[in-house]
Amino acid sequence: MGRMAQDIKRIVATDCGSTTTKAILIERNPQGDYRLVARGEAPTTVERPFEDVTIGVLNAMTELEEITEEEVPEAQGFTKGRRKLIKDDHVYKLLKEGQVVDTRSNDLEGSDIYVSTSSAGGGLQMMVAGVVKEMSAESAERAALGAGAILMDTLAINDGRKEFQKVERLRQLRPDIILMSGGTDGGTRSHLIEMAEVVRRADPKPRFGDMKLPLIFAGNVDVREEVAEVLGEDIAVKMVPNLRPTMDRENLDPARDEIHELFLEHVMQQAPGYNKLLEWASEEVMATPNAVGKLMKSYADQEGINVLGVDIGGATTDVFSVFQGIYNRTVSANLGMSYSICNVLKETGIDNIVRWLPFTIDPNDVRNRLRNKMIRPTTIPQAYEDLLIEHAVSREALRLAFDHHKSLARSLTGSAQQRDVGQIFEQAQSGGTLIKMMDLNMVIGSGGVLSHAPRRAQSALMMMDAYQPEGVTMLTVDSIFMMPHLGVLSEHFYEAAKQVFEFDCIVKCGHCIAPLGVLKQPEVAVTVSGSGENHSVKYGDIKVIPCGRNEFKELTITPHKLLDVGAGKGKAITQKFEGGTVGIIIDARGRPFSLPDEVAARTAKLREWLEAMGLPLPKTA
Repeated sequence: MGRMAQDIKRIVATDCGSTTTKAILIERNPQGDYRLVARGEAPTTVERPFEDVTIGVLNAMTELEEITEEEVPEAQGFTKGRRKLIKDDHVYKLLKEGQVVDTRSNDLEGSDIYVSTSSAGGGLQMMVAGVVKEMSAESAERAALGAGAILMDTLAINDGRKEFQKVERLRQLRPDIILMSGGTDGGTRSHLIEMAEVVRRADPKPRFGDMKLPLIFAGNVDVREEVAEVLGEDIAVKMVPNLRPTMDRENLDPARDEIHELFLEHVMQQAPGYNKLLEWASEEVMATPNAVGKLMKSYADQEGINVLGVDIGGATTDVFSVFQGIYNRTVSANLGMSYSICNVLKETGIDNIVRWLPFTIDPNDVRNRLRNKMIRPTTIPQAYEDLLIEHAVSREALRLAFDHHKSLARSLTGSAQQRDVGQIFEQAQSGGTLIKMMDLNMVIGSGGVLSHAPRRAQSALMMMDAYQPEGVTMLTVDSIFMMPHLGVLSEHFYEAAKQVFEFDCIVKCGHCIAPLGVLKQPEVAVTVSGSGENHSVKYGDIKVIPCGRNEFKELTITPHKLLDVGAGKGKAITQKFEGGTVGIIIDARGRPFSLPDEVAARTAKLREWLEAMGLPLPKTA
């Protein structure tokens, strides 16, 4: 970055989503800290009549200009007054007359840095071709998902499909990029050549227009020439180092970087007006999920913690984790809260959704309400019962996406122990998952259903039910969905991104203390003492200890002799616990916890938990 950090007083960031473009304005206050001053949004303008993504960007920024006239966080030392961000106003005059103007001459004024993320060209759709489903194909999946792609299908020699079926599948799906991997360096050759022949026979056409389909080859380096020869002239082959150079080593970064480059070149370029956006931005435009992941990874590294993050959208649910410094991301492209709500229903079954409802209702009624949501994705719940149904679905979407994530975030198979990034993982035959809930320090929930829940306690309870955290975990919510903006900013100016992330973006609900283990009887599961608190919490109950934001209590937590809160069965822990918008939460429902089978008993339990979290009860029992 050309200028010194102290010269940077004003930062504008936008995230061009598929439906909404969100802009934020960050400024340095008189004390020298960076804070959020305003946030504006406008519809994304990639469709007709505009067909120019930058118009939505200018509209969102105009909203920032207007908002700052009326309100700014004066407590932070900011003064009201219109911030002039855009040079010329005549663009708007012409737009109002229904004419679209080339806005190239109107670049941005009055901000020291402008950064942007985008998912406006649609996601990057990829197919992966590997040799053995459990090994090279799984490494390739991890590389693709880590680079922000949506995975359409995975082809493998042993996936049970006949060759003609694989050819048909490739033709039908039209991926943006194919990632091909397999064989350790110097290992198998014939399987890779066979897979290349399938691809050539399918002669897949890319989704966008008149270019060659890019294929990244990240397999056995000794077969590169033969594979390139088989694939022929019509496919643009990029060679990168092997994803699995040996059985017990995984090298995903070169493939991830290449996918990211191709994504910027191909998919992003399809968003009309994208080139202008590139000219305006101080740095390259980043893909939205990449930016969110970047922020989580930097934050986890800087703070030295293990983090689990989720972004639950209308169509997809992204899960991010950083454990022992290893970053993983998965996207469940068929799990979401509006467009994909019926997929959640299909995948989990109606009974699994209804089990979370604190009132009785005919399952068919629930089905119909969900179908209505799919048809009209922008509607929001009108009655409290509708909100509770939506929250029931979200628990299942979060749980399923998390199961998917755990199955991919694994240490490697093929060796007894894996030395990677200086970490050694104990592993089961299949390569144990890296996600150890007892080691998890923080959960970050974002996306509409979590960010915009009427009460923070609802978001906390959804995360507790879906993830079942163990030991001591801080539950947090992204208050107004700023993580993409801050992620792209963190690349260039980490300090500003970190300050806004901690002060304006992340809302702490409070520490959740959850003993691991199961008791047969409703005995006392944990006792809590210290800082004037004295509580015995029964097994199966939730107890919230009032404790506000930036407040701490030094407590001793003593579990039942069969339960573990992190120090071993029956062993007490004493530490400082932090509160938040909910408080310090004692979740003594057991791990794994199960809901009563009998309807009346289950509804009664769910109502008890709502009350314990300080939430209103629905009228109908």
